[in-house]
Amino acid sequence: MPTIRPRWFSIIAPGILLAATGVGAGDLLTASLAGSEVGLSLLWAVLAGCVLKWTLSEGVARWQMATGTTVLEGWIWRLGNWIQWVFIAYLGLFTLVVGGALMSACGVAASGFFLLGEPATSKIIWGALHSLAGYVLVRYGSFRLFEWLMSAFIGIMFVTVILTAVLIQPDWTAVARGLIPSLPATGDAQWLLAVMGGVGGTVTLLSYGYWIREKGRHGLGDVRICRLDLTVGYLVTALFGLAVMIIGSRVEITNQGATLALDLAQQLGLILGAPGRWLFLAGFWGAVFSSLLGVWQSLPYLFADFMNLRSRAAPGPRREHDLGATKAYRGFLLAIATVPLIFLLSPVRQIQLAFGIVGALFLPLLALTLLILNNRRSWIGSDFLTPWPQNLVLALSLAFFAWLGAQTIAERFSALFTAG
Repeated sequence: MPTIRPRWFSIIAPGILLAATGVGAGDLLTASLAGSEVGLSLLWAVLAGCVLKWTLSEGVARWQMATGTTVLEGWIWRLGNWIQWVFIAYLGLFTLVVGGALMSACGVAASGFFLLGEPATSKIIWGALHSLAGYVLVRYGSFRLFEWLMSAFIGIMFVTVILTAVLIQPDWTAVARGLIPSLPATGDAQWLLAVMGGVGGTVTLLSYGYWIREKGRHGLGDVRICRLDLTVGYLVTALFGLAVMIIGSRVEITNQGATLALDLAQQLGLILGAPGRWLFLAGFWGAVFSSLLGVWQSLPYLFADFMNLRSRAAPGPRREHDLGATKAYRGFLLAIATVPLIFLLSPVRQIQLAFGIVGALFLPLLALTLLILNNRRSWIGSDFLTPWPQNLVLALSLAFFAWLGAQTIAERFSALFTAG
């Protein structure tokens, strides 16, 4: 009996880690802002996004179990130069936007505890200080204990958010209607993109391949294990995203979102009193700062690995070395901690909307490449070919994002001509 619990925890650990990385600033701010802007009409987008991201993550695992290489390696050695230039350009854009969004989220969270002047000014000061603290912790220190503390805060955040969503007694009929897919109203397509991109992670999906490599997973049997831990992880993510949107639907945005942490905390404070309010703020801060630390580590790692792979002439056994000690890693870490500071001048609402939309742009790219990689018998073998249900989800997602992109562009042109 004592060995069962560690074994099961080890099995689901990568999925839980993926959920912990995805459940953070994107879910808290983007979903709550979307709930405030469009109410409960886009609840279905949370579920659809989690189904899509489960399928994408399963595809990442499928390729790796079949070939022993990560998807990043597959892109570089199988798909040619075009994907490399697309990836590095997107990584640069995503780094700017996600860096600004995370700094802004940390500034909002810390301002909930202690305002430094006006809300907008406090957000800027606290955001810059958190970025600096994240750089120092990632660059110079070991933060295993700190990571454990942040994981505990995320657990508190999950419990308090679910509890709040239930105790505020929402209109459950409206919640049920929001779970039925429907076309967004005019002007809401951007929030649909933001929810799909902001809840459950985007580029961080690639990190799943590195985590399962550390677990030593390989072969067809381990594909089934990956499905299990991903199911657990995205079930947690879906529940969290739904709860945050329900809470957000009861909050009116003030100061362009600069006081959003306080606005959300008020919902819990009205029900559980001052202790509940402070518990929520602590969990809010822990969730967003742990997201900042995770991104400050993972994106420079992806960049350094990309540069390392490009320097190799051909596929083959990887040389194990510390990517964190490379100039590419350290330079990218410094860039993500400093360059996006300019986005702290933007309103929280705008930067979180941009974060969700830019994140969503990665999903069709990954879907397209997985359709190519995981359906070539000569590359992965007959046993690892993607089953038709997953292929259908990937194909539908491409059509959906193409339609949504066209609608968003049409709305922009219509607004432009109307203004003119």
